[in-house]
Amino acid sequence: MAVLEILTYPDERLKQESVPVADFDDDLRARVAALEETRLAGPGAVGIAAPQVGWFERVVIVDVSKLKKPVPNHGYLVLVNPEITAWEGFAVGREGCLSVPDFTGNVIRAEAIRLEARDPWGQALEFQMQGFEARAVQHEMDHLDGLLFLDRLVSRRNDLFRRKNHQ
Repeated sequence: MAVLEILTYPDERLKQESVPVADFDDDLRARVAALEETRLAGPGAVGIAAPQVGWFERVVIVDVSKLKKPVPNHGYLVLVNPEITAWEGFAVGREGCLSVPDFTGNVIRAEAIRLEARDPWGQALEFQMQGFEARAVQHEMDHLDGLLFLDRLVSRRNDLFRRKNHQ
């Protein structure tokens, strides 16, 4: 596998909506492996979505299990065709993105979600998520609909911050 090129803002392709995965085959699993290798090569990335590498199918990877400060989580997740079926509460939190490497911003997200998805073999998955894991999944799922955290900033004037160091 190889580390794939990450599309960065303002690349217009990042606004493209992704289509559902139809074939749960070896090609899908190979693409997931390349996507994961790309995530691991990024600076501290807890998630990545297929559209960030120019693959416009509904696939995201999230893993918040290795944070310095532990948070409730489900470990390493490959989510194919994910759908949020319920959510509750709202909280503002700081987000960054591999596709927006020079900035972070404050974004409002649901505090808890119920999620349905498939794994790379087509098996059904269902999760209850909260806190940072729920935020990370919502962030990555936005990429599937052509949205960046920049599109959800509380205020562009007051809630967008230049990164001091993103390496």
